[in-house]
Amino acid sequence: MSKQDRVVVDLSEAVACCSPLVAEPLSAEHSVELARVFKAMGDPVRLRLLSLIASHAGGEACVCDLTDVFDLTGATISHHLKVLREAGLISGERRGTWVYYRVRPDLLARLSAVLVPGSAIRDAAVAR
Repeated sequence: MSKQDRVVVDLSEAVACCSPLVAEPLSAEHSVELARVFKAMGDPVRLRLLSLIASHAGGEACVCDLTDVFDLTGATISHHLKVLREAGLISGERRGTWVYYRVRPDLLARLSAVLVPGSAIRDAAVAR
């Protein structure tokens, strides 16, 4: 494509027509809470762990199924799972010698509500 073939788009009209990202500005407290959760997801290993757990059959994954996916030590995987758990993104349940993890859909819905403009998800989360 040459420079003459390029189309210039004026985004000001598109932005003006769209809903704002959130219904109202985030409070200082809410922004700190959300930043902590987004920071927990900001690591590639943790983001991948979260997706592996969420997409696992039955909605939960044994730690034994997660450790083999990575070229990391068990201690490192445990650390990343702890960060996700402390951020409230996952919950864990010990069954014998293994821990089974589930994604917390309520928190994911609240995160989605901040990111999806004009959504029913956002409206439901704001109402909480």
